[in-house]
Amino acid sequence: MKKILNSSVSLIVVMIVLLLIIPLNTFFLDVMIILNISVSMIVLLISMNIKEPLEFSIFPSMLLITTLFRIGINISSTRSILGNSGTAGAVIKSMGDFVLQGNVVVGVIIFLIIVLVQFLVITKGAERVSEVAARFTLDAMPGKQMAIDADLGSGLITEEEAKERRHKIQKEADFYGSMDGATKIVKGDAIMSLIITATNFIGGCVIGMVQGGMEFTEVLSVYSIATVGDGLVSQIPSLLISTATGMIVTRAVAEDSLNMDVTKQFMAQPRAIMMTGGVLAILLAVPGMPKFQLAVVSLILMLGGWQISRRMEEMGTPEGQAAMGLAEGEDVQVSEEESFKDINSVYSLITVEPIEMEFGYSLIPLVDEESGGRMIDRIVIFRRQYAQEMGLVIPSIRLRDSSSLNTNQYVIKIKGEEVAKGEILVDYYLALEPPNPEKELDGIDTIEPAYGIPSKWITVDKKEMAEIYGYTVIDPLSVMLTHLSETVKKHAHELLNRQEVVRLVDNMKQQSPELVEELIPALISYGSFQKILTNLLKEGIPIKDMETIMETIVDSSMTVKDIETITENIRVALKRTITRKFCEGGSMKVVTLDAELEKNIITSLTTGEHGLYLALAPDVMQNVITQLSDEVKKFHDFGQSPLILTSQVVRVHFYHLIEQFFPDVYVLSFNEISNNIQIQAIGNITL
Repeated sequence: MKKILNSSVSLIVVMIVLLLIIPLNTFFLDVMIILNISVSMIVLLISMNIKEPLEFSIFPSMLLITTLFRIGINISSTRSILGNSGTAGAVIKSMGDFVLQGNVVVGVIIFLIIVLVQFLVITKGAERVSEVAARFTLDAMPGKQMAIDADLGSGLITEEEAKERRHKIQKEADFYGSMDGATKIVKGDAIMSLIITATNFIGGCVIGMVQGGMEFTEVLSVYSIATVGDGLVSQIPSLLISTATGMIVTRAVAEDSLNMDVTKQFMAQPRAIMMTGGVLAILLAVPGMPKFQLAVVSLILMLGGWQISRRMEEMGTPEGQAAMGLAEGEDVQVSEEESFKDINSVYSLITVEPIEMEFGYSLIPLVDEESGGRMIDRIVIFRRQYAQEMGLVIPSIRLRDSSSLNTNQYVIKIKGEEVAKGEILVDYYLALEPPNPEKELDGIDTIEPAYGIPSKWITVDKKEMAEIYGYTVIDPLSVMLTHLSETVKKHAHELLNRQEVVRLVDNMKQQSPELVEELIPALISYGSFQKILTNLLKEGIPIKDMETIMETIVDSSMTVKDIETITENIRVALKRTITRKFCEGGSMKVVTLDAELEKNIITSLTTGEHGLYLALAPDVMQNVITQLSDEVKKFHDFGQSPLILTSQVVRVHFYHLIEQFFPDVYVLSFNEISNNIQIQAIGNITL
């Protein structure tokens, strides 16, 4: 049964094509004409009850099928009219008699008016609207795609919602492109109807007088009824389909079906209805006007408008509730307390966003796109750049305003907890102080939030002067975005959850399925793989070269099971990536560890429950931290991240020793640096 239903449309189309060839008797011709009118009426009613064109996306194909069906019926009726002395079934005869009413000229004129109205008004208008809609839809596609990316970047929508919106945009473009071509079919159908009607009348008259031996008046009577009847039974469905076409392509901004939209929007303007009734009442004073009809219509409009206005006032929201369509029987929004009676609504309260950014009231213009804010666009760019550089896709960042913050403050949260905070003066610029400024600048002293550099908030008129004095001037949006990006980079390892690891692995399956199959879960679990990637990200190592990472894990897992050791082997394999990240101009300034200190660290390693850990004497630890604090200050003059260079055995343990005191200091081993790099030691930490 299911197979028959799936093939039914194909069978119907084949049968329609056969109508062009196989002659039908009058009984079956009547059935086909009635079916044609029924299908056309259904299509029109569907087009009036949909909210948006995509709900009836098969309409272009339906338009072609119904047009082909109508032409097939026309050809069969023409064959019957010309071959059976004007007899073409009861439907055509009764339609011709009803319209002509014994007057051929009037009937023909009415028929021509119907055809011309359809051709010149409805069809031409729908064709033009389809052309414009198709062009505008295609032109607007890039903008819509960017808007989706912006919403996705700001956390307003999920990946699934973004995918659904992109699919909808593509379907809209395809639909309006098809409609642009489909309206040409309607236009051709109207022209063909005129040709077939003329052929029926002229051919019928010739056949009736030459072959049938009928008188001219008899021929005119018989064939005019058949011709007009045949034209009408084809033009009525054609007119319905043309109207449906116009309905579909003009549904630009619809919130509901056409019936509901018309009712809502007319009833939302009772004043206009009452004023129209008043104007009609004034027309009663014009001599010769029909007093009774004008008075009845005027009274109905004024009473109806007054009743609608009174009902809106009783609902308590003038012009609001009616416009929103809160009619009787329609659902109203439940209160917050009522909604939380549902257990699923309560679960929505405990959802934790990976990244959030809250703003004070004054900072909203920097974020709000309607006010010209470019924050969302900049976040989208940052997410793309970070993914290209580090190989990790940052989750959507939720942006929201907060009444609990000062008007100029913002807060950055990771997994629901505050990790950074800053304050911005929207109408000012931030001037970063150079090491030796040529001249002091008047402004509000502050600290740059991302890097902790002493700075000043200056007014717009002092911007050029500050640049002349050697200050680096930054706009407020860039200050806030830089702080956000640096905070996200610092906490990137916390954002790598199990679901994202699975996505990264699935992405690798498309490139190296054999490698992934060999690694997971045969040699390592998703959890252990996540720990390795987290270790790399925590120290700023990109995980973009996933193939090298996986191959190194496969090679190391044969002899080593310790996660820390495997991570160190991966770092060595990624030496070119690490060198590129930390090297500038072919040289690298570092602080080294004394050989005696490294030896002391190795002898202090102790085996615990979770592997090796460093148990350094407190006085030695204090001495190392003090020296390192002095050495790190030297890097501020070079504009380079502080680097500590150690042997591979010591590296990970020394990093764990200092990470809580110096989170921005990177510890590298000699094996992680390419051989062609010049290493310049600017300090040494001794025992």
